[in-house]
Amino acid sequence: RTSPGFKALARIATLCNRAEFKGGQEGVPILKKEVSGDASEAALLKCMELALGDVLSIRKRNKKVCEIPFNSTNKYQVSIHETEDPNDPRHLMVMKGAPERILERCSTIFISGKEKVLDEEMKEAFNNAYLELGGLGERVLG
Repeated sequence: RTSPGFKALARIATLCNRAEFKGGQEGVPILKKEVSGDASEAALLKCMELALGDVLSIRKRNKKVCEIPFNSTNKYQVSIHETEDPNDPRHLMVMKGAPERILERCSTIFISGKEKVLDEEMKEAFNNAYLELGGLGERVLG
């Protein structure tokens, strides 16, 4: 939970996500709570709620400025946020979606805490990995 890779993943899973817990579920365990949103986003919401705690307050501190919701044509979702750092006037863009749609927009990849150039060899390894996982019936997001 303290690694730069997990922090980046958690930030994206928390902010680039439209799922919300339905009201009136105080005292219900997180994994049993009902969620409005699709199954993938609900799973990410529950995972981040367990890992980080109050996802809603994280979202409030990183106000969404605009968003392109996921759709079957684009196969990705992107949102832009103000950051919680009052001394940082920059905005944060977060994106998730079909691995091939995300990969085609990347020039670097984050591996073992280091940003590396995304060369053709690395792209091929990435493609092989997500195709193998998808072939096993796993849900794969980029």
